[in-house]
Amino acid sequence: MSGNGFGHSFRFTTFGESHGPAIGCVIDGVPPMLPLSEADIQPWLDARKPGQNRFTTQRREDDAVRILSGVFEGVTTGTSIGLLIDNTDQRSKDYGDIKDTFRPGHADWVYERKYGIRDYRGGGRSSARETAMRVAAGAVARVVLDHLAPGILIRGAMVQMGPHAIDPEGWDWEQRSANPFWCPDPRAAAHWETFLDGVRKSGSSTGGIVEVVASGVPAGLGAPVYDKLDADLAKAMMSINAVKGVEIGAGFLAAALSGEANADEMRMDQDGGVRFLSNNAGGILGGISTGQDVVVRLAVKPTSSILVPTRSVDRHGNDIEIVTKGRHDPCVAIRAVPVAEAMMAVTLADHLLRHRAQCGLSTR
Repeated sequence: MSGNGFGHSFRFTTFGESHGPAIGCVIDGVPPMLPLSEADIQPWLDARKPGQNRFTTQRREDDAVRILSGVFEGVTTGTSIGLLIDNTDQRSKDYGDIKDTFRPGHADWVYERKYGIRDYRGGGRSSARETAMRVAAGAVARVVLDHLAPGILIRGAMVQMGPHAIDPEGWDWEQRSANPFWCPDPRAAAHWETFLDGVRKSGSSTGGIVEVVASGVPAGLGAPVYDKLDADLAKAMMSINAVKGVEIGAGFLAAALSGEANADEMRMDQDGGVRFLSNNAGGILGGISTGQDVVVRLAVKPTSSILVPTRSVDRHGNDIEIVTKGRHDPCVAIRAVPVAEAMMAVTLADHLLRHRAQCGLSTR
């Protein structure tokens, strides 16, 4: 299997399965002499880990990360950084009943078709368990960003659960930590709690929309053809489990705008800088960052593992009905927020290192 890594100048490769002994990643391209310890990584993993409230899977994993290589006497050495997290709460027996069946909405059938074998225990390599290592890599990317571009701030929020969207006028970043949904609108969060309780008790699931905003991104990151910053961000976000759509800035709504409404007109500031009057482009023009906020939204489908009987087939060619047992998120979009933040961080770190290699650290 290829395609286990992401990035160029900052590149990470993950390994491991949901019910294997451990998961891990190797990160290449981190500059030397940057302070780095497990304490710089663990808080981000704690934000993603399962079992923190009744609205996420009750699998209990400490997600305690260990640095295996690439750090000496508290600083990076410029060599590959190896990270490892032990799996400690697998319940493989929960999946014994489905080893010969294909769960609708999962990768079971296509894995079987492609490889002739699949790890049915929690989805194996296709499990969202892999995203813990993305978050770990994102934490290291944040260290790189803090060193090379200390003004960058990356924040994610859940802006819609099922059909229920937040009120943009009620957006308050500080409210994200006051509810279990990463929701910046307290009124929406209260409504979501009642809504998701009903979904969870019915044995079903729901989807959501996550928005990630990177502020303080310098102008000039990206390239105008195949290595566009927005193209790499789209790939980064689409590679996250259960993500079925990505948009930058105004996204699909731009199709309904006139040319003048969409144009992000410009004026000169008194200090001689350029000021944009809107940000429909989401901070990226022609594949290159403008210096405005980089804004990305991703649509996350409902969790496919549900207790409601669904029609499927088995490997013997029989039509069946299936109920997926085990511990699953009624809305996987909740835990997608820190993962999306991490993918924003690794993409920006990668492009910042690429920019530094070609143009130096300064931007015009």
